[in-house]
Amino acid sequence: MTDQALSAHQNVPSKPTSASRTTLSHIMTAHDTNLLGTVHGGVIMKLVDDAAGAVAGRHSGGPAVTASMDEMVFLEPVRVGDLVHVRAQVNWTGRSSMEVGVRVMAERWNESTPATQVGSAYLVFAAVDAEGKPRPVPQVVPETERDERRYQEAQIRRTHRLARRRAIRELREKRAAEGIDD
Repeated sequence: MTDQALSAHQNVPSKPTSASRTTLSHIMTAHDTNLLGTVHGGVIMKLVDDAAGAVAGRHSGGPAVTASMDEMVFLEPVRVGDLVHVRAQVNWTGRSSMEVGVRVMAERWNESTPATQVGSAYLVFAAVDAEGKPRPVPQVVPETERDERRYQEAQIRRTHRLARRRAIRELREKRAAEGIDD
């Protein structure tokens, strides 16, 4: 980050976790199903990315692009007719990036039971300017003990992402130095 960008980052006011939290809801139809007759995982992933993108854009005050998706977990199948709620919030912020946590809940159309958690994911977004360059984001301020836990867990995930990226790069460099072509 340039000195000018760092200076701009320091002047960006912080925002609480509640400032950008959102829920998107969608009724699943036959158009959303896979060959097994349940909702295709890719449809759920699209909803997750949509909700996370809305949160990232709201938090950063402008465009934000998906940089990565971590730990997409499918816990239960989603069926035609289910009302799916995708809840997202910013868990952690860096200078120009944000981790957004997403929880996917489904209300079964033919049951009178509470919504069931059917999935979850963590996504990293980068805030970008009109030229597609990274821009500063407000620091997120955890408001509750749960928000603080999510913030700390996000820092752990970030450390693991960076270590994994570094280890892969070092392995590739070593193999290239040994003349091993992948």
